[in-house]
Amino acid sequence: MTARVVLLVTSPRLPVGLLTAEAWDLVRAHPVLAAAESGLAAVVRAAGGSVTITSGTDALLDAAGADGTAVWLAGPTGDEAFARELGLRLAREPGRAELELMYGSWDPPGARMLDAVTVMDRLMSPGGDPWKRQQTHATLAQFLLEECYEAYDAIEAGDLGALREELGDVLLQVVLHARMAEELPEDERWSVDDVAGDLVAKLIRRNPHVFAGAAVAGVDEIVENWEQIKRAEKSRDSAVDGVALAQPALALAAKIMQRAERAGLDVPVPAQPSTVDSEGALGAALLATVAEARERGLDAEAALRRAALSYAESVRAAEAG
Repeated sequence: MTARVVLLVTSPRLPVGLLTAEAWDLVRAHPVLAAAESGLAAVVRAAGGSVTITSGTDALLDAAGADGTAVWLAGPTGDEAFARELGLRLAREPGRAELELMYGSWDPPGARMLDAVTVMDRLMSPGGDPWKRQQTHATLAQFLLEECYEAYDAIEAGDLGALREELGDVLLQVVLHARMAEELPEDERWSVDDVAGDLVAKLIRRNPHVFAGAAVAGVDEIVENWEQIKRAEKSRDSAVDGVALAQPALALAAKIMQRAERAGLDVPVPAQPSTVDSEGALGAALLATVAEARERGLDAEAALRRAALSYAESVRAAEAG
């Protein structure tokens, strides 16, 4: 038989001790070595295993013997240098031992979110980034809008690589606002966990066709259920309560019309004026244009945006002569 040496890799983003059954059987039954003390080493000892702190490959191979098994507890980075050294040595000494990599635990989906929270906490703590520590929710508001617009631009351009980066910038704003809220007075304080928890609860409540077995006939009914549940949650006095007033004017007009339509209200928009000779007449003309666009299934905000960008290209062409 040939000796067996196992490099046991675990996720640094999970609590120590959350190992697979196979990994627990391994560390309880065979000698375990590591380069330094760690939480996992302490847990293994508490569970009846033995952990020796050492360095170099000699001790690991000696622990495995001629035909036994020894385990190396890899550090958070996987002990790449040690693994490389061990692999090269075994290549020079064929038959000495078989090298095996075992994942005792691994990152769950979303694990890097924990890293984002950890890094932001470091930046916002004493000794971190002075600029971030000086900000307020109000001073950051403009950046949240800018990052959302940049993500929108990436979508419009069909650039999914850029979208990935821009969504990271949007996430930065979310994590930063949440970290700032941890420093509010105790009765007002909340954290990124509260933000995520509220989102999870909302998604479950508003998707009963997924989480509660509600029967739906199609997408239209799913949307209608969402709106009904939302109205019941918000207890608003008007169909237009809660509309984001800071959004661009054309989008705002379209959203208000959409809310009125969903509420079954027939509220006529001002007639298209024959002449646009005042701000009021201009507003009425624009509102009528948005209403006509909605009737035809068109997005007035996107249309004006594209027209403006096309005009910008004409300006550049004129500049080029």
